[in-house]
Amino acid sequence: MVKNTVKELMVPLSEYATVPEDASLYEAVLALEEAQERSTDRPYKHRAVLVCDATGRVVGKVSQLDVLRALEPKYKGVGDVGLLSRFGFGPELIRAITRELSLLDKPLDDLCKKAARIRVRDIMHSPSAGEYVEETASLNEAIHQLVMGPHQSLLVTRRGEIVGILRLTDVYVEVSERIKACEL
Repeated sequence: MVKNTVKELMVPLSEYATVPEDASLYEAVLALEEAQERSTDRPYKHRAVLVCDATGRVVGKVSQLDVLRALEPKYKGVGDVGLLSRFGFGPELIRAITRELSLLDKPLDDLCKKAARIRVRDIMHSPSAGEYVEETASLNEAIHQLVMGPHQSLLVTRRGEIVGILRLTDVYVEVSERIKACEL
């Protein structure tokens, strides 16, 4: 079935991993693993946990990359190193920054203590305006948002409430299926 709207392709919020703001990194990792085990009908596993406030409203997201960044607190002072490679800076510069700031000296030491101590509210990414898309939006609109923004997923809304997640991987699968259906 060809999907043309965000609603047809999104992952419903009920199928996504969620944790409260005061959850530990350990609890977030467990929630993500449980959601991955439940999502057997999707070609790709979830790569983030949604963070909810006391009322159950989504207020943030913790990705797999956020979990890794949380293990080294010095990353907060670096900014978005990923942007450097987009502007032509190579791996040598990133290695120099890593050496200069003594990053990753011992991020895996005391892993259990770190995972219990770190709270998701302290490492979560708070969504920006460009991360929301209406469930009635076309996939064309969503593709533009994903390509033009730095996001791997969009929060899907209905009348201002988050009802699902549109993941880049699911959009890619839909587009690739359409390409493979072409008779060339």
